[in-house]
Amino acid sequence: MKISKIKTRVFKSNGFRIDASFHLSDGVVVRRKIAASPYKIMKVGDAANQIFYGNRAKRVYVQKRENGIPFLSSSDILQANLENVKLASKKYTPCIEQMRLQEGWILISRSGTIGNTAWATKQHAQKLASEHVIRIDPNNILRAGFVYAYLSSSYGHSLLTQGTFGAVIQHIEPDFVASLPIPQFPAKFQEKVDNLIKESARLREEANDVQKKALQILFSKTELNGISIDEYNYFGPSVEKRAVSSFVINKKLVTPVTVNAFNLSQRNRNLVKRIKKTIETKPLIDCLDKNGLFSTGSFPRIELESGHGVMLINQKDIFDTVIKGKYISKRNVKLDRMVELNEIMIAGVGTLAETESFCRCIYANEYLKGKLVSGEFIRMKTNLSVPPGYLYLWLSSEYGFRLIRSTQAGTKLCRPIPKLLEQIPVPVLEIDVMKKINDMVLDSQSKLYLSIMKEIDAISLVEKEIDGWKA
Repeated sequence: MKISKIKTRVFKSNGFRIDASFHLSDGVVVRRKIAASPYKIMKVGDAANQIFYGNRAKRVYVQKRENGIPFLSSSDILQANLENVKLASKKYTPCIEQMRLQEGWILISRSGTIGNTAWATKQHAQKLASEHVIRIDPNNILRAGFVYAYLSSSYGHSLLTQGTFGAVIQHIEPDFVASLPIPQFPAKFQEKVDNLIKESARLREEANDVQKKALQILFSKTELNGISIDEYNYFGPSVEKRAVSSFVINKKLVTPVTVNAFNLSQRNRNLVKRIKKTIETKPLIDCLDKNGLFSTGSFPRIELESGHGVMLINQKDIFDTVIKGKYISKRNVKLDRMVELNEIMIAGVGTLAETESFCRCIYANEYLKGKLVSGEFIRMKTNLSVPPGYLYLWLSSEYGFRLIRSTQAGTKLCRPIPKLLEQIPVPVLEIDVMKKINDMVLDSQSKLYLSIMKEIDAISLVEKEIDGWKA
């Protein structure tokens, strides 16, 4: 239990807030630390043209990209891949311009998990975001990248979350963010941090561009055109004139593995036939080493302070731009099951919503190497007959995603059926082509790793500087 005495002037300076959670939070300690700064103290609002959130408006979601604009929630802004999000109707969504994001803004989650921050890159630009995302439009009185790194630091996060209020849905307000103290660090220090953040964003954009080019080569060489919504089972917004999926199946196709109509769907079987007719394929299991499909398994989770024990990464964290995870004790954790470089992992538990990460893939680059992932991931390593980067690109494509989803079973929480997953087709191209695609994917992953490290370095510089101040 925390107990403290608060002076009247403290109530006055904080809008007469009387809730204990505000006055006993880490933000109080951080404010004392910031007050001890050897540099001039400003308000975050002084470093911005405006701080605001988008309009509240009714949204109509659509399925076709040509009819919609990508719409980001407060959790979506953290994602490394912004392609798999909802599409808001161009025609029926009001106040679109007030919801558009711009490159170089600082984005803050306003409700839900409060205080998470994202730097708006070209990938965010011109997409829409909900009113649950606070936007900071920097004016460069302080370097924009520095302001972002400060708010993303442990100190900035404590300040942001201190202002949380609300009974059912807790949130923070733009006025509160504008009132937060920020030291006016020396110009050279700001420039160094700003350059790291902007270089991180540039590398992330380059990584996305390289992977898109690799995907174009894959589809060109396999001669597989775009996949139609009528070729797979779909769980997004209703689509007008979409045919009901009903079919008759030969009893010989029904095995002890599954009697689920979803797995035996005519749509799924037609898609597999089209792929096999277009290009030579081999089953996924024939591309893997002797371990086949495996998982980390279960283990006790005793949480520790950051930096102690081993970092555990779950499905919610792994698709973020900067993967943070949490730290747990190494006790009874099989350390030989840590992630190895060039592994491919599939989010193995979830629901069937179109924007869910369930059945999406992640590639184990240098950042994930040596980390511990939860037992919900389906993991695999190739036998090199098919290069790992090439296999990852196929499994993470729309074709691969739909094929993996077609193997699922379950009611609320679904999981792929391993025997079905092992048999999904993988296109086999000439080895030189597969190697070229593989090299492009590895280049993309290296850029992503460097991007993550530069952002971490920028935030670390700010934290180390503040650590040295005596409150």
